[in-house]
Amino acid sequence: METIVKTHIGAYGIIIKDDKIALVKKARGGYKGKFDLPGGGIEHQELPNETLEREIMEEAGIKINKYSLFDVTATNIKWEMEEDLFEDLHHIGILYFVETNEVKLKSDADGLDSEGANWYLIKDLDKNRLSPFAKYALEKMNYIK
Repeated sequence: METIVKTHIGAYGIIIKDDKIALVKKARGGYKGKFDLPGGGIEHQELPNETLEREIMEEAGIKINKYSLFDVTATNIKWEMEEDLFEDLHHIGILYFVETNEVKLKSDADGLDSEGANWYLIKDLDKNRLSPFAKYALEKMNYIK
């Protein structure tokens, strides 16, 4: 059994309208099948806000009007990438409140790690189906316990 140790830093958006939150369903990786905040990894020479804008366009298909820093957090996850190969991931997330005038989200897969974005009624969410960052944000805002 081999374990790869990795640190990943990303920027993620919290987009809430009318008691609904925009989430993407993860298609692969350690959060496969879970609902996550739209966002992703910061590329070389990219600022976090540039990552936020690019990733939200890629995953949710919307433009950002305004954003503000919500919090910076981290989580650790160990998952099996393939048989006998594990990743021990230290995942650091820069979380932003995001405002947009757009309501139609890109619901098709991005061909990478998203099965598409949708609006989800916050009160109906099962916190066990949320990624650590989505769960953290909603708990900190007292939407879920």
